[in-house]
Amino acid sequence: MNMNNEKFTGCTISTHNCKCFDKLTQEENELLEVKSVTIKYKKGEIICKQGSFASHVMYMERGLAKVFLDNGKNSLVLKIIPDGQLLGLSSINDEHNTFQYSAMAYIDSEVKLINIDFFKQLVAQNSDFAKEVINILSSNSVLINGRFFSLTHKQSYGRLADIILCLSNRVFKSEQFELQLSRKELAELSGMSQETVIRMLKNFRDEGLIEMNGKNFKVLDSSKLQQISEVG
Repeated sequence: MNMNNEKFTGCTISTHNCKCFDKLTQEENELLEVKSVTIKYKKGEIICKQGSFASHVMYMERGLAKVFLDNGKNSLVLKIIPDGQLLGLSSINDEHNTFQYSAMAYIDSEVKLINIDFFKQLVAQNSDFAKEVINILSSNSVLINGRFFSLTHKQSYGRLADIILCLSNRVFKSEQFELQLSRKELAELSGMSQETVIRMLKNFRDEGLIEMNGKNFKVLDSSKLQQISEVG
């Protein structure tokens, strides 16, 4: 494989859609309802805490959350969890009975908490379900690898272009959307200071790449942003 043709991105959302629950039998679906509960989280609430015992695998029914590592002084955003994606899969490994990261709701969200022992049972007894879980884990690994490359090798403009395209293409699925993330949160995602992000957003706007009006955000030239991302 020619690695020069590979396109690494700092995007924080996997392209893989969770289809594992489509593989359940009627009986398994009925048990799933018994073995799970849906919880509402307000914006800014912690959904799971790094280092705490993992009793559930979580499914984002509605909302948006960030997954991050934290050492008490610094934090690193690994990915974003939108509607229809799972959280906490690393904890189904018998060697890890604690959450390996934290997750916080970016906006008001609804999350289905599934008993982890029942989830492991589904993986063991339903091969189609297990295959889909493996596909999700593989996709997450590709995502993290690309993001790591972007954060360590791309210049600031390329990293911010990555995040804008990610939000447009994979989160809001539109060139025009209401951006509910603060400038600080955008800085977090792109691994830069808030001041740098504010300055670069202004430059992107002045160059006619984006349009901003309060929380209303519009991508005007996605091809140019893609070019900046690739050469970043």
